[in-house]
Amino acid sequence: MAQYYVDLHVHIGRSSGGREIKKATANNLTFENIAFESYYRKGIHVIGVVDCISPYVIEDIDSLLERGELVEKRAGGMEYRGGQTLILGAEIETHEKHGCSSHSLCFFPTLTQIKEFSEEMSKHIRNIRFSAIQSRLTGQQLFDIVDAHGGVFIPAHAFTPHKSFYGNCCNSLHEIFNDPAYEKIPTVELGLSADSMMASHLSELDGKTFISNSDAHSLPKMGREYNIFEMEEPTYEDILKALKNQDGRRVVANYGLNPKLGKYHRSYCEICDTVIEGEPPVLKCPVSENHSVVVGVRDRLEIIQDREVEKMEGRAPYHYQIPLEFLPKVGPKTIDKLISKFGNEMRILHNATLDELSEVVKEDIAKNIILAREGKLGIEVGGGGVYGKIEG
Repeated sequence: MAQYYVDLHVHIGRSSGGREIKKATANNLTFENIAFESYYRKGIHVIGVVDCISPYVIEDIDSLLERGELVEKRAGGMEYRGGQTLILGAEIETHEKHGCSSHSLCFFPTLTQIKEFSEEMSKHIRNIRFSAIQSRLTGQQLFDIVDAHGGVFIPAHAFTPHKSFYGNCCNSLHEIFNDPAYEKIPTVELGLSADSMMASHLSELDGKTFISNSDAHSLPKMGREYNIFEMEEPTYEDILKALKNQDGRRVVANYGLNPKLGKYHRSYCEICDTVIEGEPPVLKCPVSENHSVVVGVRDRLEIIQDREVEKMEGRAPYHYQIPLEFLPKVGPKTIDKLISKFGNEMRILHNATLDELSEVVKEDIAKNIILAREGKLGIEVGGGGVYGKIEG
């Protein structure tokens, strides 16, 4: 067995021909650039690329296969330049009868299956060439389609106040999915404003693996949250076994932001434009009950949790990892210097010593990288769609 860095939620912004794939994403966020950047600069071994059901993205994948840049792996997934593994998937929005909406990740082992899923989803998405995310399905209906096409279904950023099951749709996944579907869901994605310790307050998730992913909308955001998987090889089959904790494959560790840095950690008043302080759950603005409040992940979990204590036995440890770009005085040029020295961001975050870092950057920056690795930097709490900040 070997250990691999895995980020299973990266969006595509544009096709190679400049077609918009997903709004509010970077123009250079193409399938090919994702593969190149994550492999050569980030040092991530496995990337789950969503938005792959777009016909324009499928054309790009076919082109890379014809050029020999991509090769389909026997056990599922796509190999890029003999090193990177890409898992093909989609993030789909579903709607429940009481008016809420949620996002889910759907992954498939082969390009053929992605093409078949794309064809099926074109019946449930108004214009799949214009937007490949918004469907007219419920969560259960989407699960049934993914399952029938041989894919895996994962609730995305499960606790965020917008577009998630726990965040705005239900107190329990059993309200959305029937028992056979619930049992087949192997994992939930935590999202940037939650960690494993927080999610472990829900007993119904005791049998589910937790994963932390970047949900990247630009190339630099890839790997801001990720996991270490222990597998025999980086293939779709082994990834699925790791999510199910089967045959010695497993999730060894989750690396993510301290939830306080997430955009939706605490409740936020949209009128006062501020995070609301106080013991959770905070559901109203102290200035006026008429103010519109975005309920934070911490506050929402306080409402729906069914036990007061964390239960982490048998779970992978969750490590707080602050991305380089979050650190004070660390901009693109500094990151380029560090990557030039150490090869990729994973080596900087995990392996570089203080002395080695100090040879490249100023001592205060080098110390902050080490303090970030050790979880010792002060944090200003985020909320209402605004990230928290590192103090100093």
